Amino acid sequence: MSGKFFNQVAVVTGGSTGIGYAIAHALIAEGAKRVYITGRSAATLDTAVTTLGEKAIAVVSDVTQQTDLDALKTLVEQQEGQLDVLFANAGICEKNPIGETSEATYYNTFDINVKGVFFTVQTLLPLLKDRAAIVLTASICSSNGMEGLSLYNASKAAVRSFARTWANELKDRKIRVNALSPGFTRTPLMDNGLNMDESQIQALAEHVAQITPLGYMAQPEEIASSALFLASEDARYVNGVELMVDGGLSQV
Repeated sequence: MSGKFFNQVAVVTGGSTGIGYAIAHALIAEGAKRVYITGRSAATLDTAVTTLGEKAIAVVSDVTQQTDLDALKTLVEQQEGQLDVLFANAGICEKNPIGETSEATYYNTFDINVKGVFFTVQTLLPLLKDRAAIVLTASICSSNGMEGLSLYNASKAAVRSFARTWANELKDRKIRVNALSPGFTRTPLMDNGLNMDESQIQALAEHVAQITPLGYMAQPEEIASSALFLASEDARYVNGVELMVDGGLSQV
């Protein structure tokens, strides 16, 4: 590895599985001094840090709870002082066909995917160094209107909008804010959020292979490498963009 994040400190929300875990793993491989990963399950976080090693710090934290975010800020401030990069990655994906969606489902999706991103960034912003980087995990669903996922689609459109506004709002501190929009990726969201069984996931993978120019469904590591690019000095003049990492699906 090149050590592009040598001696840097990062926070990755939703960092115990899927894309978040892959981001944390890649940061450590690239020389990060410390990576704080958050999630709601202590058991899942413990499993993650066992693999990631001593440079990873697990923090049980719910992005919808301001008290949890404040505790995360206090911990990072006491142990590290400042942050170099923030990946606001935590999110959920649940089906919600129009006409069958409850108010509770609405609030759950927007509390985690929108409120959670907003207050994660707002709470940790004082710790970010000038010229730091923020990467928000959005989705190609923010613009493709995928059937049965109107709440998820809209929530990710809000995340993409945050990147535009904050890139402008934080210009005096030269903090870059970009949105990462993955395409179809094999993560636990398919099992735990969309409640798909293996046969359904296999059928989806075959469908994705047919409609995606590169011909397959992504693995989390392929998304994480693009997230690290956006956070790195290689992207020092990239700001306010949405990087769609989807094998060409949204472009054709």
